[in-house]
Amino acid sequence: MAEVKLVNIKKVYPYAGKVKHEKKPSDTEKANLQITDDGVVAVQEFNLDIADKEFIVLVGPSGCGKSTTLRMVAGLEDISSGELYIDGKLVNDIPSKDRDIAMVFQNYALYPHKTVYENLAFSLKLRRVPRDEIDKKVREAAKILDITQYLERHPKALSGGQRQRVAIGRAIVREPKVLLMDEPLSNLDAKLRNQMRAEIIKLRKRINTTFLYVTHDQTEAMTLGDRIVIMKDGFIQQIGTPQEVFNSPANIFVAGFIGTPQMNFFGDSKLKRSGSKYSVEILGHEIALSDEQSKKLEKDGAKEGSVIAGMRPPHITMTKGEGIHAKVDVSEMMGTELHLHLDADGTEIVAIVPFTEETVGAYRFGSDVYFTFNPDYLHLFDTTTEKSIL
Repeated sequence: MAEVKLVNIKKVYPYAGKVKHEKKPSDTEKANLQITDDGVVAVQEFNLDIADKEFIVLVGPSGCGKSTTLRMVAGLEDISSGELYIDGKLVNDIPSKDRDIAMVFQNYALYPHKTVYENLAFSLKLRRVPRDEIDKKVREAAKILDITQYLERHPKALSGGQRQRVAIGRAIVREPKVLLMDEPLSNLDAKLRNQMRAEIIKLRKRINTTFLYVTHDQTEAMTLGDRIVIMKDGFIQQIGTPQEVFNSPANIFVAGFIGTPQMNFFGDSKLKRSGSKYSVEILGHEIALSDEQSKKLEKDGAKEGSVIAGMRPPHITMTKGEGIHAKVDVSEMMGTELHLHLDADGTEIVAIVPFTEETVGAYRFGSDVYFTFNPDYLHLFDTTTEKSIL
């Protein structure tokens, strides 16, 4: 189908009217909000190569620039600077209708007065596709999405999940080179979101197209994407497979954003060295690092001093009477797991243990508990740059 390449893409929203001349932003505002003399920077230095038929997910908090990036690929937003290629062709100045892309929106955007069949067929009619070919394509798309039985209904007679299937069907019926999806599941309830995620995974295997998907939901990102692009304040923080960004986050933001519950951080930690061996002091408890970890730190020139340590909740090990002391603040039953919110002398920590009759009794509110860390899963970050050092 198509490769997509974004080269140094930037989007600046210029000031409206006299705003620019009436009040120029201070240096502090420029640094914190990406405000320049030319306007507000929504996306900056965006570089990404998307392979043919690859499923890429843009993920990040609200306002990070992910939807703006998608809209620039779609041709719905002008590109302030940089180059966008689709199937090897520069498309910066090519209208949206001529880019051979299709887009699925958050709010479905179906024609309420048209039946499902008519909604699916509409774009093909505009292109003057022969009637028998339109019928064939519409029925094929309906079969793929399991909406054949709804072809004669109007959107108001459908559930939210069914409407979203129609919206997806309207996009794929054109067989676009690139399928863009802007938070298509955010209007659905939790159960429907799970069902639709599975439908999108199946759909991806049945159609030959390149996907660019935007979401703020990390679960969608982790389950759908071949690669994930994590964004913050208009900048790419990390690009990698779901496993890469989970196991080896590039910085504190990625480490905290990916993973539920989020990673525990310990800002008063200290990195120590004795000969060729390193250890980390967390909450007054010293943890020896493995030979492999020590070699990596030594190779990178890591020096003794303050660091930010990170540990995901499943990798905290509960012990009996030894390690770091804490009290149980909250014990949440989450199916087969207990999520423990612990207070270790003022430091809040979340740990995960299996749900059993024994653990329920042992980890009640106010219980005294002890825990330690599995050093194999320990993350360390620079206190200044917040970038990963281990």
